[in-house]
Amino acid sequence: MSPEYLTVTALTKYIKRKFDHDPYLERVYLTGEISNFRMRPNAHQYFSLKDNQAKISALMFKGAFQQLKFTPEEGMKVLIIGRISLYEASGNYQIYVDHMEPDGVGALYQALEEMKKKLQLEGLFDAPKQLISTFPKRIAVITSPTGAVVRDIMTTIKRRYPIVQLVIFPTLVQGERAAQDIVKSIQMVEEKGDFDTMIIARGGGSIEDLWPFNEESVARAIFEATTPTISSVGHETDTTIADLVADVRAPTPTAAAELSVPLLRDEILKIEQMRMRLMKSYAGKIDVLKQRLMRSLGSYIFRQPERLYEGYAQNLDLATERLIRSLEYRITQQNHDLTMLSTKLKAFDPSQLVKQRKEEVQFLEQQLTVQMERYMADKTKDIHNLMQSLDYLSPLKIMDRGYSYVTKNGEVIKESQQVQLDDVLKIHLGTGQIEAKVIEKVEETT
Repeated sequence: MSPEYLTVTALTKYIKRKFDHDPYLERVYLTGEISNFRMRPNAHQYFSLKDNQAKISALMFKGAFQQLKFTPEEGMKVLIIGRISLYEASGNYQIYVDHMEPDGVGALYQALEEMKKKLQLEGLFDAPKQLISTFPKRIAVITSPTGAVVRDIMTTIKRRYPIVQLVIFPTLVQGERAAQDIVKSIQMVEEKGDFDTMIIARGGGSIEDLWPFNEESVARAIFEATTPTISSVGHETDTTIADLVADVRAPTPTAAAELSVPLLRDEILKIEQMRMRLMKSYAGKIDVLKQRLMRSLGSYIFRQPERLYEGYAQNLDLATERLIRSLEYRITQQNHDLTMLSTKLKAFDPSQLVKQRKEEVQFLEQQLTVQMERYMADKTKDIHNLMQSLDYLSPLKIMDRGYSYVTKNGEVIKESQQVQLDDVLKIHLGTGQIEAKVIEKVEETT
């Protein structure tokens, strides 16, 4: 009987089935050091887990990785819970990580320190704090609707400042959904927008119980809130991230209530004391004003009020006299100036000047006419002479004296070399033309 050969795929599927159906491999608890870790943002994480003698590949899916309370680092010793299976494409077995936490240091404590460091670098702890309202009208309390915390806050505020309106926002303060519910309550307070103070409170507990107040979403919601916030989470020795981000931290819920409102009877006593001081101050002020009034009534101004204006009346008379003398002098000076200007104006009568300028213009016009006529006569004589000289140089004049010129085909003949025997030539005379034929040509010799 010949053996049956398996394909690689068939063998791999068989081995994978063995891994998947082994109950001891469905939930494995491992400890080791992280190796070959490289952070992949918003993706699955691939790394190795090793000790001194062995190494295993590890895969942590994105959903599980986002639940971690710390950031894995190369060489970090961790505790891992997961299942062992085979990756068929490569034939390698690996652990699929469901949960991971640091080994030796509590996961929550590690996560808390990392979150504090992150928010510290972003400035959430050192940002300027808002002042708590001294006389609030409405206070929002975010806490569990049952338990001693809400009763302590209500009792303390009612005892100290019963005129304030207290609004309780029932909120989960423990468990997986607590952080989301706390953020929702903070947003509800902000949406209403008419609260003077917001108290976030919870009783004591373990770090796991208080963990919702260490969540980043809660810290950012408190930081972004415009309502002044008092945080009172846990006992006096407990410090959460919410306490560090809030505007004021109270050691206990009762202390938070005391910080949020003044003591009404003390404020009433202060008001009464201020009222008494104000009345005493006004009484003293009235006495001073009465004394000043009596001194004023005894003054001569009220007994003989006309004396108040005697000096002003005398000054007015003197000023009137000075004004009249000044006006008379000014008028006399102006009349003198007018007489002087009239005399100067007559000396410079413009009509005489105009007459003189007209005579000068007439004389210049006559001179211009004579000069133009003389100039035209000279130019006419010059033109006549030039025309006569030009006429003397005219070739027609010369031809009238018996001269002529010869052309051949419209070209003037200057030398005998330009014509040949039997050529027909034109002889231009003073009047008319003659055609001639060359019958003999005599070359001039030198």
